[in-house]
Amino acid sequence: MVPATHEKRYGLLVPLKIQDLRASLATRKADDQPAGRHAAVAAIVHQNAKGTDVLLIRRAERDGDPWSGHMGFPGGHHEPNDVSLRHTALRETYEELGVVLSDEHWVGRLDDVPTHRTGMVVRPFVFQVEDRPVVKPNGEVAEVLWASLDGLAAGRHDTEHPFDVRGTLHRFPAYDVEGRIVWGLTYRMLRVLLDLWQPTP
Repeated sequence: MVPATHEKRYGLLVPLKIQDLRASLATRKADDQPAGRHAAVAAIVHQNAKGTDVLLIRRAERDGDPWSGHMGFPGGHHEPNDVSLRHTALRETYEELGVVLSDEHWVGRLDDVPTHRTGMVVRPFVFQVEDRPVVKPNGEVAEVLWASLDGLAAGRHDTEHPFDVRGTLHRFPAYDVEGRIVWGLTYRMLRVLLDLWQPTP
């Protein structure tokens, strides 16, 4: 059963419309460069007759990677040669998926999201594609899939993810997308996205 608070929060958002998100993000600065360690990710959305979907990846299993095997958005660390965090998101998306994004795909940026374990701050950028791009995942990506944002907003994918924190088992809010569990940092970014996606008058 979907919690009543979740139903109340997102009940008016389905079907989602890209123009409403654009309106919510219109006043945000695109490329200001904050201090500290940062990473950037690309939330790529696609609107079709059935609704609005977002591209997710499952990261390959890698020793020493705190997000090994996790579901997430394409993206990665800001490098010295990146002229902006948005450039980081564009570069990483191309490196990981072979997908070229440009200004014509630009929708806006979300709030920065701090990580709990690494001290890094992640900035999500939103892009819209007219057609689902052909993806060519590199060795960092184990799987690519599209998740229904309308379904997430309606609470149809709500679940919990058990995780041991210093010997104590906690249950974190999560989404179940085709049997893949989306939790932690990516869950928080999706909630930021849906919180901002309010219908315009």
